[in-house]
Amino acid sequence: MSFGSVFDKINHEYYQLTASEKKIADYVTAHRRESQFMSISELAQAAEVAEATVSRFCRRLGYKSYNAFKLAVANSTAAIQAGSANPLSGEVLPEDSVEDMCRKICAADVEAVNQTLGLIRPENIVKAADLLLSARRVLCMGQGGSMLLAQEAAHLFATAMPNFYAVADSHTQAIRTALLTQEDLIFYFSYSGATRDLLEILKIARQRGVKCILVTRYPKSPGAELADVVLECGSNEGPLQLGSVAARMAQLYLVDVLFSEVSRRDMETIRARRKQVAEALGEKHL
Repeated sequence: MSFGSVFDKINHEYYQLTASEKKIADYVTAHRRESQFMSISELAQAAEVAEATVSRFCRRLGYKSYNAFKLAVANSTAAIQAGSANPLSGEVLPEDSVEDMCRKICAADVEAVNQTLGLIRPENIVKAADLLLSARRVLCMGQGGSMLLAQEAAHLFATAMPNFYAVADSHTQAIRTALLTQEDLIFYFSYSGATRDLLEILKIARQRGVKCILVTRYPKSPGAELADVVLECGSNEGPLQLGSVAARMAQLYLVDVLFSEVSRRDMETIRARRKQVAEALGEKHL
């Protein structure tokens, strides 16, 4: 799989890194401009690791030397700056006007969707659609803000297919999963792919022979290792940006893509079902 930049590589490999290597990844990602000018000793000191760890980290990402890695950081940083046609796509500042703020937020949301588009693997969309269409029941799950996305997915698919259900409470999720069969499916949302609740559910699912589709930012996270199909969303979210709208939009875009793929497999049936739903809901409007 090809990557657009060194930062895409870091995101992709993050959960395969050692604790010390993650320190380097975190520092370089947070200090992109500064990192390209640092010597290996300076980076090791800043990340609080040994120089040998920095060298090992570079090789793990596929670079023959630290200088090759540093050049990749410089090129990727320059590409990000040059590719940002809107100079207001950075962080919102207190002194920004309302117009500037709106432009920045719009640029961030659009970028999140564009990143996701670049990460889509068509074969995984096809596999996920196959699983959704063949499942007797589909339980949509997540935790916190991700559960809101799971509910949105369940709501959208339920307008065309009667076997989609959102399950919110973590205890109820465990109960429902323990009673599933190999004919059923779990559709789980987790930006990090590394929460205890997710891993507990997927372990139960594995024991029951139940397959899982996971929407996550990190395709090599612990959760992704247990999922049958991984759909990778874009949008880099910092530790203080919990549940950012841009990250949610990236995941909703994947839901929309998947719903469209499922729907176009049997347009006549889907159209008839949505017509029935529209007529039923029409009675609720004045």
